[in-house]
Amino acid sequence: MNDASTAVEPMREVTDEPPLPGHANAIAPGVLWLRMPLPFALNHVNVWLLDDGDGYALVDCGYGDAPTRAAWRHLFATTLRDRRLRRIIATHYHPDHLGNAAWLAAHFGCPIFMTQAEYLTAHAMIEQQASVGQPDIRAMFARHGMSAEHLAALAARGNHYRRGVPEAPHAFSRMIDGDTLAIGDRDWRVITGYGHSPEHAALAARDARILIAGDMLLPRISTNVAVWPGEPDGDPVARFLASLARFETLPADTLVLPSHGPPFRGIAARIAKLREHHATRLAELHEALAAAGEPQSAEQVIPVLFRRPLDLQQRFFAMGEAIAHLNHLWRDGRARRIVATDGAIRYAA
Repeated sequence: MNDASTAVEPMREVTDEPPLPGHANAIAPGVLWLRMPLPFALNHVNVWLLDDGDGYALVDCGYGDAPTRAAWRHLFATTLRDRRLRRIIATHYHPDHLGNAAWLAAHFGCPIFMTQAEYLTAHAMIEQQASVGQPDIRAMFARHGMSAEHLAALAARGNHYRRGVPEAPHAFSRMIDGDTLAIGDRDWRVITGYGHSPEHAALAARDARILIAGDMLLPRISTNVAVWPGEPDGDPVARFLASLARFETLPADTLVLPSHGPPFRGIAARIAKLREHHATRLAELHEALAAAGEPQSAEQVIPVLFRRPLDLQQRFFAMGEAIAHLNHLWRDGRARRIVATDGAIRYAA
């Protein structure tokens, strides 16, 4: 007999209307849902205000651009007029999550909580150091077959990260997996995850049956899992899939608060669908390699994984994800990786 706290239940999205930018909706006792705009095809990010004594703890901050800061200024005059931010928690370093952290921390005089790997990666990205700079990324993509046209478009884009994170925090309060953050009358446990970013931090309030999942569990899409120049032989797909198991022990009726899309329940069912999704994509990729007749580059297999037109931003992420899935097949023994004398990398079944 299954315990009620671990029984699998179907995934169910919460049907509440999402808040408009600059507004806050209650989504659970002591939790406010905010939605900030993004200048991409994925056009929003969810952020969360948690009751924290005489103020709030904020989880994630939105992209550091003028429309998002205008939404925040409206919140300064409304939701945050009488209750300040007491702390800021960033799930990871990506611009839609960290973009306004330093700006908001300066406004409210509050600390920023992050994991160390995310903090250091943000600084490396802004300064274009430690194999995360555009020249290193373009060189890796070129080895994996990206066209000269797309490489030139990436070069013309420059340091895109800094446009979304104008300033990284100069100091932080470190979070480590298993830490407990006492926020208001709840204890939130830090659950780190891997594959999407170096040391992503989700927050689980087990007794309240709430999980702030960040980008680790999304209701309608699978999060980006990519290879980057600092770890060119890495297998982030395996790390992401292994990380999912860390959420399966949470109660079945946990309310999952994702960074994109609506909140939902049915955590085990969603994890099962994510595993199925990656297994299907990997099988299709293996079949495509077998049918190709010659070794394939990551650029050549993008249409197998992404069956829609891609803009430059989407192609940037798609390239890293294609390499990640090819590396997984290679590490799993289902593909050969062939490195030519000029450094070009191709894969064959």
